[in-house]
Amino acid sequence: MSRVYVFDHPLIQHKLTFIRDKHTGTKEFRELVDEVATLMAYEITRDIPLEETQIETPVSACSSKVISGKKVGLVPILRAGLGMVDGVLKLIPAAKVGHVGLYRDPETLKPIEYYVKLPTDIEERELIVIDPMLATGGSASAAITALKKRGAKNLKLMCLVAAPEGIKVMQDDHPDVDIYVAAVDECLNDHGYIVPGLGDAGDRLYGTK
Repeated sequence: MSRVYVFDHPLIQHKLTFIRDKHTGTKEFRELVDEVATLMAYEITRDIPLEETQIETPVSACSSKVISGKKVGLVPILRAGLGMVDGVLKLIPAAKVGHVGLYRDPETLKPIEYYVKLPTDIEERELIVIDPMLATGGSASAAITALKKRGAKNLKLMCLVAAPEGIKVMQDDHPDVDIYVAAVDECLNDHGYIVPGLGDAGDRLYGTK
């Protein structure tokens, strides 16, 4: 079964408080999400393998460490996932970025894929799928299914806030994909919103309703 990592770093938890606050405006919300994404990227890349290399400092030659050849890819789920991409790229500027677009069928409420654009070598990359909210889990599960169909083998899911219901769906559908979050909240309400959550992440990022 996939593991759930909750980042309890004080800076992440401090900034998440202001992200949740309904009085936080669009500009500040966007900046905070970007900052938390950078901090989460620091944590999520902790297990990237290193290898030894030889360099010369101004004083002497020495052996030092660099990231080994493992390639990283970022795949935001449109549209809200876009708000976290730049924050991750600050730490991993060489990462390739793909996109997955989904909408919810108004009758079946199932996610429908409408756009997928990915790096050509995704089967070789460690992919970080990005979506601020893991609510019902339907969109995240569908996005990861779409990636696996196209050859992806090594995936992680990165979210700001998750509901237990969404975590269960992900673990049932994709037990090989670990989940990285800043918080696991109480539950979903009757409208499928995470409680206490932070509202609609896309609307708050882009100032829409």
